Amino acid sequence: MPSQTVEDYLERIYELIEQKGYARVADIAQSLEIAQPTVTRMVQRLAADHYLVYERYRGMNMTDKGRLVAQKIRRRHHILANFFQLLGLSPREVLIEVDGIEHHLSEAAVTRMERLVSYLKDNPKVVKSLIG
Repeated sequence: MPSQTVEDYLERIYELIEQKGYARVADIAQSLEIAQPTVTRMVQRLAADHYLVYERYRGMNMTDKGRLVAQKIRRRHHILANFFQLLGLSPREVLIEVDGIEHHLSEAAVTRMERLVSYLKDNPKVVKSLIG
């Protein structure tokens, strides 16, 4: 299991590649509000752990292993965001809550929460009764 920090990096790198077609150390540093040398060290570590292929001054690509982990992280993030949105939290509150718990849930818990979110979406009266 990757650490919370590794997950945060993989999630952000994946998002950047999806948005721009590439991810650079400077982009990652800016979006995570971290110094570039710190990002470079982490990117090198992610490459050593086979999550990325990184070439200095040329950029990076995600390996299948890295992409799989990033996709799981994104799925978990979306499920949690949907859950908190259904409960009527503001976008800022959703972000705070998701960031606070997303790294602490097992796959089993995420799968069950996904089912709950689906049920709640299909049953808006239940949601209304929950949030008043």
